Amino acid sequence: MKYDKFRLIAGTANEQLSHEIAEYLNVELTDRTIKSFADGETYGQVNAAVRGCNVFIVQPTCAPTNDHLMEILILIDACRRASAKEITAVIPYFGYARSDRKAAGRESITAKLVANLLTSAGADRVLSMDLHSAQIQGYFDIPCDNTYGAPSMAKYLRTKYADELDDVVVVSPDVGGVARARSFGKLLNNAPLAIVDKRRTAHNVAESLTVIGDVENKIAILVDDMIDTGGTISGAAKLLKQKGARKVLACATHGVLSYPAVERISEPGVFEEVVITNTIPVPPEKNFSHLQVLSISNVMGEAISRIHEEVSMSSMFQ
Repeated sequence: MKYDKFRLIAGTANEQLSHEIAEYLNVELTDRTIKSFADGETYGQVNAAVRGCNVFIVQPTCAPTNDHLMEILILIDACRRASAKEITAVIPYFGYARSDRKAAGRESITAKLVANLLTSAGADRVLSMDLHSAQIQGYFDIPCDNTYGAPSMAKYLRTKYADELDDVVVVSPDVGGVARARSFGKLLNNAPLAIVDKRRTAHNVAESLTVIGDVENKIAILVDDMIDTGGTISGAAKLLKQKGARKVLACATHGVLSYPAVERISEPGVFEEVVITNTIPVPPEKNFSHLQVLSISNVMGEAISRIHEEVSMSSMFQ
């Protein structure tokens, strides 16, 4: 990779991931200053020339979501005003993605709103991972590349459970995630599919009802894009155990882990293992013995390299 006219900038949301991406690319992170004024306003400055450069700003919009979103908007604006050639917002976890349609009257479609904000700030391209729904790519009037955490998680499972893959069944925790679960199953020797019938009674509240498919004496792998409060996935795991699954694992790209997720998914006897990626940093107080955090720095780093070199990204996912 040619690093002439290339800048990689880290926001404060996930500096460890930014350093890992820089290590993969064998580059140094560009120095920047980010601080807050006494009234809570965010200040951002890039401390190196970016004129004529391809700039990549790494910042998941995880909690505190509004602060991290404002931070990347300010960094994008700073680079645009400093005459950067092209600015790519690298957002491993895209916050506000769940509000992707009007489910009730007088609701905001905040996924589209955030897409507009990023574009207005001056981003020329967005690079993300496992967007909550595929249509979000269409909310952008600029190119939006969506990468996937499933290959990394499937590779880990194929290695650790190599002798038990014939007993694996991939489970979608709801009907909306069937396509994601089916794709994940293909990565695990075309593992069969099961579905948990779930009804959502309120925001962050879900009730698991029944299982469609055979899970008896199987290793059930629940697959979702994120674990937020953990209600959906822990309820599904308990139901799978009731239906005879001998082991239940959870795989989710984004470990949001809002309260009381850790209490739910770390409960003894619920999960054999919970596998997530480091799109969102996991603080020490949210870690537990059977939580496995996989790094996606190689995926994001390779995507950044291909964007900079103007090489097709399609082969990454074949």
